[in-house]
Amino acid sequence: MEGIRVEGGYPISGEVTVEGAKNSALKLMAATLVAPGVTTLTNVPNISDVHVMGKVLKFLGAKIEVKGEHELEIDTSCVDRWETPYHLVAQMRASTAVLGPLLARFGRAVVAMPGGCNIGARKIDMHILGLEALGVSFEVDHGSIHASTSGGLVGSTVTLDFASVGATENLMMASVRAKGTTTIDNAAREPEIVDLANLLNEMGAKIRGAGSPVIEIEGVEELHPTNHRVVGDRIEAGTFIAMAGLCGEPVTVKGFEPAHLGLVLKKYELMGMRVVRGPHECTVYREDPIRSVDIQTLPFPGFPTDMQAQTMCLLARGDSSCVITENVFENRFMFASELQRMGASIRIEGHHAIVHGVKGFSGAEVKSPDLRGGAALVMAGLVADGITTISDIHHIDRGYEGFVEKLSSLGAHARRIELPQEDYLDI
Repeated sequence: MEGIRVEGGYPISGEVTVEGAKNSALKLMAATLVAPGVTTLTNVPNISDVHVMGKVLKFLGAKIEVKGEHELEIDTSCVDRWETPYHLVAQMRASTAVLGPLLARFGRAVVAMPGGCNIGARKIDMHILGLEALGVSFEVDHGSIHASTSGGLVGSTVTLDFASVGATENLMMASVRAKGTTTIDNAAREPEIVDLANLLNEMGAKIRGAGSPVIEIEGVEELHPTNHRVVGDRIEAGTFIAMAGLCGEPVTVKGFEPAHLGLVLKKYELMGMRVVRGPHECTVYREDPIRSVDIQTLPFPGFPTDMQAQTMCLLARGDSSCVITENVFENRFMFASELQRMGASIRIEGHHAIVHGVKGFSGAEVKSPDLRGGAALVMAGLVADGITTISDIHHIDRGYEGFVEKLSSLGAHARRIELPQEDYLDI
């Protein structure tokens, strides 16, 4: 079992380039199922979640060849299965993204109930209700979802109760082969939705309105493979931007669109950071104390839940008190108890966190509770007094490529270490 050891107190500055977006790459990989043949994806991050999705596609019959450092050639010509195994789906919730493509291609699918970070129920009811409107029948048996359609997918109007990213993506991928037109009302608007729509349109789909609350998909008879570059990872970029704001020295983050972090950057400016935006990059630094600002997470273009932990870390060093409201995932405050071990003053009341700024953190042994919480604990270690050791870093590896190496390139004293067995076994 590996951990990350951070020695606090060293300034970070310089340039860092982020990879392709995890939350986009996984869905683009799944989407290759709808177009038999060889699709090439570039700017794909080399992270554990991508490896798991690759295993899912290979299990279904796809062939995957790594062409370059961040390039995948995915051949779905011989895909002949429509059932995903539990041992893979349990590792990553995004595995359910194959549900829509398999229905589009075969008219049926069997998908195990999802896993991933333990940050909330994240039910897939909306996926099921939306696909039922397209003519899909569902049964849940022995922990798996069995989906089928006898007369083929038929376009319809689907209104989502919540702007769910996963439900919007599955509906888009299923409806590209449906008869007639499908309208998704209250659709998710995230940049990753636009990236998926762009890929599908390049394959011959007819999708309009991606990035807006209403998406229209006109079904087509067939789709063809294509080449596509994954959009830059706004959450990885946001993580390094938050680190720059915490530590203070200028850091330039490249490889993403600053507009994709619109509200985050505005809130960070209110917190006292200086943000210089450029094409595909931005530079962040801070000269004054961190000002405490209230935050509430909402679907895009609101403040992303995936930036909540990193922002809590910042606000825990703020000049007064503030409230963080989590509206997306009910268990996303697990990170707070670990940050408290480092000296933070945080009180949880339901889906609110009351954060009182403290003057400093103390190094401690902490556990990564989930992907973004783990990255935020490493971030806290950069300014803590002494040594911070973060365990359970497999969560971090799910979404950040070369995380420690990038930190080191900025001047951080951080390294991966082997943890003794007794440090991570429950007794």
